[in-house]
Formats: sequence, structure tokens, C-alpha cells
Amino acid sequence: MTLILLRHGRSTSNTAHTLAGRSEGVDLDDRGVEQAAGVVSRIGDLPVRAIVRSPLLRCRRTVEPLAAALGLEPIVDEGLTEVDYGAWTGRKIADLVKEPLWSVVQAQPSAAVFPDGEGLAQVQARAVAAVRRRDRELAEEHGADVLWVACTHGDVIKAVLADALGVHLDGFQRITADPASMSVIRYTDLRPFVMHINHTGAQLSAGLAAKPTTDAVVGGSTD
Repeated sequence: MTLILLRHGRSTSNTAHTLAGRSEGVDLDDRGVEQAAGVVSRIGDLPVRAIVRSPLLRCRRTVEPLAAALGLEPIVDEGLTEVDYGAWTGRKIADLVKEPLWSVVQAQPSAAVFPDGEGLAQVQARAVAAVRRRDRELAEEHGADVLWVACTHGDVIKAVLADALGVHLDGFQRITADPASMSVIRYTDLRPFVMHINHTGAQLSAGLAAKPTTDAVVGGSTD
């Protein structure tokens, strides 16, 4: 099963340099709208069978053009929603970097719990569980080689990628997930294979045209 993790397009909160979190009504800005439209050609002719999204507006807006092009009705999954940043929600990033917790988020995110909100370890657990659950459900409906898109948020994507890479959550800040980027994980019985991280190019399909091998190769090469 292959998962395309799509981060929502650039939002009004991104350009205002605030931490949107689960704030209501945070929409895409003009650039984000362009990025959402561009997802259609970037996906190209890949046989996407399902679109799953966070319940927040900026994710709904991001997948609307793709859903229309593919004739799919997006599935809303609470497990893919943004981090509950609690009392940090809506605050300026410039102010948050002065908080003692900021250095914990950067250096030891597994220990970070936002005031009146979630801990990043909780975020990873519920997001990975949501992805695995959807994988099973979609495989039962469409077959083991199902390709699907999950539109969610930066920290959620980084947490799922860290799990797939076998990296401790404390290393997830080394991963980048820009607005409208796509990261790709192929889940197999052997292990997850991370095929792309932070893909922002014109066409994702070129790198996914061939089915990746699931055979473990000593030295990482077949040559």
C-alpha cells in the first residue's frame, strides 16, 4: 500500500507567521490556492483510489481540485487533524520562540506537551494509528496495492515519516514538510519504505511509475 502525505497549501496563518493549530477559518492564501490547483498535474495519472484529509478548512481547500479531477469524495479523519497546541494556538511564532518550551520542541520533541494541549508523542501515536487503520480499510476495499492521499499538517507528516523511517521522535525536526509538499511511504509486510520526502516538483508520478521492490538488499544496491 502506498501513501502520499500531502501537506495543505500555504495558509493565511503561514504568511502571518502565527501558529494556526486548530483555529477555525484558517484558509489558503492566494499562493495556497495555486498550489492546491497544481496538485492535480503533480499527481498526474497515478491511480489514486482514495483521498483522506484532516477536518480543518485548509486541508479541505487543498484537496478540492484533486477530488474533483478524480471524482472522489474525500474522507475526513480526525486522527489526521492538526496538533492541539492549546494555549499556543494563534500566537505569533516570534513570541513563541522565547518560551522555554520552544527549545524542548526543537531538541526533545518526545517530551514536549503544549499547555492545555497535546504532547507530540500523542500526536505521533494517533496519526500513525490513523494511517495504519486507513491502510487496512482501503486494502480490503481496493486491494493490497492501493495508492491513496492523506492531506494533513506539517508536524503530523513529520511524525508519520519519523515512524516510517524508524527514527526516534526526537529526530523529527530533521524532516521538512513544506506547504503543498508530498512525501511518499510504501507500507509492506517487511517494513515501510520512504520513497519521497518534501517533494515539491512539477510531477510526482515520474518517481512512482515503477512499483518499488520490497526485497531487502545487502548494501542497498542490486548492482
